[in-house]
Formats: sequence, structure tokens, C-alpha cells
Amino acid sequence: MNTREIASKIAQILLETKAVQFSPIKPYQWASGWLSPIYCDNRVTLSYPKYRTHIRQMLAERIAHEFSGCDLIAGVATAGIPQGVLVAEQLGLPFIYVRSKPKEHGTRSQIEGRWESNARVVLIEDLISTGGSSLLAASALRQEGLDVLGILSIFDYGLPVASARFADQGFRSLSLCTYSDLLKEAIEYSYLDQQSLDSLEQWRLAPETWSPADTH
Repeated sequence: MNTREIASKIAQILLETKAVQFSPIKPYQWASGWLSPIYCDNRVTLSYPKYRTHIRQMLAERIAHEFSGCDLIAGVATAGIPQGVLVAEQLGLPFIYVRSKPKEHGTRSQIEGRWESNARVVLIEDLISTGGSSLLAASALRQEGLDVLGILSIFDYGLPVASARFADQGFRSLSLCTYSDLLKEAIEYSYLDQQSLDSLEQWRLAPETWSPADTH
């Protein structure tokens, strides 16, 4: 599959499994306090063997194409762990994962697993919103002397703040499916009407100030 076909397939999977939910009138609230007319939980896809396999194969294919020379897969705790394990198994590569912060007992490790110094690693994340958790994990890997080839996610909200953060810290970020890809499929298959689409597009441009009133 080319990147456009992959994006379309992932969008269909997220919509069919209801991993993505739309609610412009009664929005969801993120941990940051932002209100959002969309909520994405890619962990739902793990419950569907056929779709889980599709996602694993497409992540592995993208790594082989975009990050040649990768010899280690890392997952961002927690949602990036199962996806990362599946991809590492597909590619026959070792796997490690990165906690949000060092654990407070035992070895006090932030990164779990074994790796070779200077290993070339791709970091797997289930989705990118503001980019905060991905950047913390990528920075932790870099501090351990690992060569972070890039961050690969299933879905990216496409928020400008995330793109700016990745560029500022020198990390390459790719996703199988973007916000624009998802909305295109949602309209085509009647998951959204035009009014909801307008609200979702307004939210992406200014998520920190968006409110349900913007729908009208």
C-alpha cells in the first residue's frame, strides 16, 4: 500500500471499531483541560484480531520504508507498549519501553529492557496530540545514547503545537493516519455531517480556545 491507501485503511478501522468518537455538542475534556469534539482511543483496536494485524503490518511496512537501519523498537507507556511489541515481533527486533518518569523503587529505571549502545530505535506511540508524552520518551532514549530515528504513531491530531515541538527538539514524527485523513473518510462514509465537520476543523486550528459554541 502507498501512504494514502494506508491512511484511508487506518481511518476506516478507527471509525468501524469506534476507536474514534465525535461529539461536537457535548465535547470531551482532555487532561490539559482543553475541550475536544473528538476522542480517539486506539487501544480499542487491540480487541479486533483482523484490525490489530492490519495495524501491525502497516506500522512495520512504514518502518521498513522510512526508517531503514532500525535495529530496536521502543514503545511509549502505556498505550504504545502493545503496539510496539506487535511491531517488534513482526520485524524480528528487540523491544524496550519508556515510562513517563523513572519508577520510584528497585532500579528506578525509566526505560525497561535491554539494548545495545548507539542502537538505532524507532519509538512507537498510539497517537499524537500535543506531543508531550512522545517527546519525553524520545528525550529519555536520546539521553541513554540511543539514536532515535523517529517517532511513528497510528494517528496524529495534526495540532501545530506538536509539530513545533518535534521540530524544536529535532525529532522526526510520522503517522499512519492524520486528522485530515480521518475527517475525509468520516465524511465520505457519513460518520459526520457538514456542521460537525466545520466544528472539528475549527477545533484543530485553535484547540486551546475552542468551545461548543463555535459549532453554531
